Amino acid sequence: MAEISPQLVSELRSRTQAGIKDCKRALEESDGDIQKAIEWLRKRGITKAGEKADRTTAQGIVHSYIHFGSQVGVLLELNCETDFVAKREEFKELADNIAKQIAACPGVEYVSVAHIPPAVVEKEKAIESAKDDIANKPPAVREKIVQGRIEKRLKEMSLLDQPYIKDQTITVDELIKQTIAVLKENIRVRRFVRYAVGEEIPGEVIPGATQPETKQETVSAQPAAVVEAQTPATEEAPAGTETVSAQPTDVVTEAAPAAEEAPPGTETVSAQPTDVVTEAAPAAEEKPKAKSSPKKKKK
Repeated sequence: MAEISPQLVSELRSRTQAGIKDCKRALEESDGDIQKAIEWLRKRGITKAGEKADRTTAQGIVHSYIHFGSQVGVLLELNCETDFVAKREEFKELADNIAKQIAACPGVEYVSVAHIPPAVVEKEKAIESAKDDIANKPPAVREKIVQGRIEKRLKEMSLLDQPYIKDQTITVDELIKQTIAVLKENIRVRRFVRYAVGEEIPGEVIPGATQPETKQETVSAQPAAVVEAQTPATEEAPAGTETVSAQPTDVVTEAAPAAEEAPPGTETVSAQPTDVVTEAAPAAEEKPKAKSSPKKKKK
């Protein structure tokens, strides 16, 4: 097989307006012969597809596909130039094939590499740069390795760069170009959404849904206000009554100082509540009865 130089690919592309990959493959199939490569491209219907790439695509269809078992579904918007082409069976067949391609590729998230946000590219670059297998490589070599891995990773996320599931020799982009050559109009994948049963969306919050309580929340301590409300109130002790401490038994409380001994003759105040019948206090000493005048003895 003859070596295919970039200059040869560029010359064929300028003459046919075909894509770089299509030109390179055509040259490989024709052993580097430009004339044979042009014929190969014409047979494939790729030659004029590039000329229609800038045309406005304001018509088209929204196609739905449900995979066998109803576990995976796809919504696809495929655009063309006129509503006449949008009604053609070839156009509808292309939409169905692309939708099946999306259903078979869960890793595909964007239409093309150009649609991938810069933030995603930087994130992937940071991941590849932090891998251990290139940590000891020279900076120049490490940069080339990272760049190659990034290009491969971005193509894995791009729909148009995927090998077509029914013909692995072409990509989805080339499949679309073949249909463009048949229908004579520009065709473009506008957007798509892939659904899978049970697939979780990060950060999704369903309005009105009851969030399950965790075990930790169930056994969490009750607020002090609740505990206070649940604790039965103790009766207020009367004045002078010794109050019993509510501290747990394992907490050693400081002993109360002993009361000074009252001097003799001082009346002690009972610590018992008023509603408790106390023992009657001793009666006060009876006053001595007045001496009565002695009775005269009878003679």
